[in-house]
Amino acid sequence: MASDLAASKITPGVLDAIFNDPERRATDFPVPVCQCVQIKPLASQGNGAERYRVVLSDTKNFVQSMLATGANHFIHDQKLKKGSLVRLKQFQANALKGKKILVIMDIDVLEEFGEPEKIGDPQALKMKDEEEDVKPAPGAVSGAGFYGNKPAQQPAAAERSIPTRTGPSSSAAHGNIYPIEALSPYAHKWTIKARVSNKSEIRTWHKQSGEGKLFSVNLLDESGEIKATGFNEQCDQLYDLFQEGSVYYISSPCRVQLAKKQFTNLPNDYELTFDRETQVEKAEDQENVPQVRFNFTNIANLQTVEKDTTIDIIGVLKEVADVNQIVSKSTSKPYDKRELTLVDDSDFSVRLTIWGKTATAFDAQPESIVAFKGAKVSDFGGRSLSLLSSGSMSLDPDIPEAHKLRGWYDTHGRSNTFASHSGMASAGAAGGRQDPVMSIAKVYEDNLGMSESTDYFSTKATIVYIKQENFAYPACLSEGCNKKVTDMGDGTWRCEKCDISHPKPEYRYIMSLNVNDHTGQLWLSCFDDVGRLVMGMSADQLMALKDSDDPAAGRAFEEANCKTMLFKCRAKMDSFQDQQRVRYQVTGASPVNYTNEAQKLAELIKLYNI
Repeated sequence: MASDLAASKITPGVLDAIFNDPERRATDFPVPVCQCVQIKPLASQGNGAERYRVVLSDTKNFVQSMLATGANHFIHDQKLKKGSLVRLKQFQANALKGKKILVIMDIDVLEEFGEPEKIGDPQALKMKDEEEDVKPAPGAVSGAGFYGNKPAQQPAAAERSIPTRTGPSSSAAHGNIYPIEALSPYAHKWTIKARVSNKSEIRTWHKQSGEGKLFSVNLLDESGEIKATGFNEQCDQLYDLFQEGSVYYISSPCRVQLAKKQFTNLPNDYELTFDRETQVEKAEDQENVPQVRFNFTNIANLQTVEKDTTIDIIGVLKEVADVNQIVSKSTSKPYDKRELTLVDDSDFSVRLTIWGKTATAFDAQPESIVAFKGAKVSDFGGRSLSLLSSGSMSLDPDIPEAHKLRGWYDTHGRSNTFASHSGMASAGAAGGRQDPVMSIAKVYEDNLGMSESTDYFSTKATIVYIKQENFAYPACLSEGCNKKVTDMGDGTWRCEKCDISHPKPEYRYIMSLNVNDHTGQLWLSCFDDVGRLVMGMSADQLMALKDSDDPAAGRAFEEANCKTMLFKCRAKMDSFQDQQRVRYQVTGASPVNYTNEAQKLAELIKLYNI
């Protein structure tokens, strides 16, 4: 029977060995196999990553387990299911909430055995008598109701003060190392081994109640990442000790609390606050901890990401703008910013803003591969990104995603035309609505834009003419403004809305296109993101060519003609010089995907039974 074959693959008794006799587990059960008998999603805080608890059985015992977020894909891909057999490749036995729990970092799902019913009659794992290292925090959520749990009183353990040490240390001196993924307010005594992936500058504050300072570090191990913050005395004590890229042992007492999502870019529900007795030691072994952990979002998929979400992104650097300075409306302080344009193999582009010293020191060349960790998603201009102060940037990182992008770009990406997310939020209510694709004649026949409401449609058409007069306007450099600025004649440009002057403007497209298809012609108006896509350069660059009487400006308009694109449009009645007319505005554009078009034609042909 299939169930008998599956049962023969399971390793009976391995769970008892993992928790009560790890030496025997290592020699007798080097690659254990268990059955998953329950899966339960756990509620996350804010934008924290999804977490899952599973119950594993070795046919004799069962134990609660927690899946590291790096292994969530086994559930998302529907590989790990109730009944599945799993080979445990990387795991850690720990105590949480007064219960023994297995933290699983990596597994193999033995899909060939399917999802049989529970094998054997496993019992809750009994532990050897030992002093509990865990006590529940006040208000802790009970584990009752989870597989095999019964309400129980947990004995309290006396706290130990551990002096801070700074000398190099080995793993042997620390015994059982906690994975970051397992940290929670319910864990009392623990040590993590983690690499500092990011270190902030020292920030100070001054209030009526007093003043202070703080710094933070992002800590990384194989299971996950967590932010840790030091205030005042801990800032003085630990700031110089922590170095980006180095590995440390960090031991409690150290407060574990719910993460303040507005101040962190990490997908962890918790964060750490250093205590005056927190022990920090630099590790002798600096190699066996990951350098950096990314969870990249494809540029084309940014439209599905909620505003203000923090993401990681990697792309080819297509354009690098000059450093500009803006003045904060709230503090009146000046800030340096630089805009970058990234593209990837989804054939989409996105603008990403970097700030402060990162902006002024940026010296990467176009066509470099750049990875960003901790970029905030904005709906400005459809979709754009801003690197947070807690974020980081890696130039030409030695990771598979970067090598893949380099191969794609060098092979054919360099000559591709890239779409943007311009105006998608307004055009589709940010929900990815599929507007009907119409011929130009159909747009007129259906009287789109003639009613009081706005009509949306898409059309596939070819650009036949672009008005070269007034194709751009001088815009304010302040973040989120883009209002037209006035040349004051003294070398400055003034924005009335922001009530500030800039040394120069940023030119932005405001173009009129005439497009044709096989049924007729249509005048379309478009703005900066679409203009960049059509012209293949920024309005600043094109204006510089025009002002210098460079023939390249005329060639740029000629090359933009005869481009066939899919235009997402809206039609709305407008009043111009006391006359009512329908205005057709482009809210998004993309190159024609000929593979998709061919598939649509093939489906259409099938309908005719040809």
